[in-house]
Amino acid sequence: MSQRAEFLAFARLPGANISQLCRRFGISRKTGYKWLCRSQSDSPDLGDRSRRPHTSPRQTAPGLQDHVIAMRQRFPFYGGRKLRHLLLKEGIQNPPAASTITAILDRNGLLSPQRRRLRNWQRFEHVAPNALWQMDFKGHFPLSGGGRCHPLTVLDDHSRFCICLAACPNELGNTVQDHLTAAFKLYGLPERIITDNGSPWGSPQGLYTHFSAWLIRLGISAWHGRPLHPQTQGKDERFHRSLKLEVISQRTVWRDNPQAQADFDVWRPHYNFVRPHEALDFLTPGSRYAPSSRPYPSILPPIEYDLDFQVRRVQDNGRIKLKGRRYFVGKAFSGDPVGLRQVGESAYDVYYCHQLIVRLDLALPPASTEEV
Repeated sequence: MSQRAEFLAFARLPGANISQLCRRFGISRKTGYKWLCRSQSDSPDLGDRSRRPHTSPRQTAPGLQDHVIAMRQRFPFYGGRKLRHLLLKEGIQNPPAASTITAILDRNGLLSPQRRRLRNWQRFEHVAPNALWQMDFKGHFPLSGGGRCHPLTVLDDHSRFCICLAACPNELGNTVQDHLTAAFKLYGLPERIITDNGSPWGSPQGLYTHFSAWLIRLGISAWHGRPLHPQTQGKDERFHRSLKLEVISQRTVWRDNPQAQADFDVWRPHYNFVRPHEALDFLTPGSRYAPSSRPYPSILPPIEYDLDFQVRRVQDNGRIKLKGRRYFVGKAFSGDPVGLRQVGESAYDVYYCHQLIVRLDLALPPASTEEV
């Protein structure tokens, strides 16, 4: 400021050489004459002025900004893309871009300081609803009245529709079967269900359980993901993250499982029919889901095999007898018949209902094929 004042003092002298003064003060002639012009105004101001334009025709209207902020406060976990989609659903013409909405949230302190990590991934989904359901337990948490809540989640792979969200007191097979039976009666039977290898639907050794045998009896293929690969059920894992962020972390503690279930029952319809899903081009899961055409049977169907199968009944120890030797196929099938189809000179595929459960090779020594 002192240099500008000094420049102006010299520039106002009679016969002053403005071009020479500009060279000596290291400024352009345009800047020099600009300062002279300002100094001659009614309210001289030699300070730096903002470069912000006087008008911003494309600036988001204050009322619309307030609406965005109010919407964010109503849906505190929605980002710019989801909020823009909701504005479109409300009928707002030409809403701000998602990046503009994100900037509005940032200016008003409504963004989390944690930034999303960029990952290289490839999205995959089955082509139709009920082709595959993903099922797992969300991490359990304590209840103030004692015990713990074990959220059971079932998600349709194609639509991300939440089939089941149950606050369970344990992770036993009977508990899961009761909730899944209710889901089957409401939505019908899927073609396949994929789970991890933990209890009650699997084991670290990859063996079937009584629960998975029940699914197979219903005509459902029971799949298990690779051990230590939770990404196999990536959609359900992502659902768990939303459940934790939008429901579980918002409550200090629940008194008991019925109280937790009441909050789950409020959020599940919101997730299915209101909350836009980015992986679905901002459609809701409910808009892409339809119940299965396969009804839940009142009684389990009989176990039958075609004429080209050899039938063996599984003993209580999980073994079958074949050509004078005993082979272990799984205790989950004890008391039930299994079908054997020869696929080689000494190899047999063992089926339980429609599902291949093990391949036996009679050429291997007994220690390798028999359960010790």
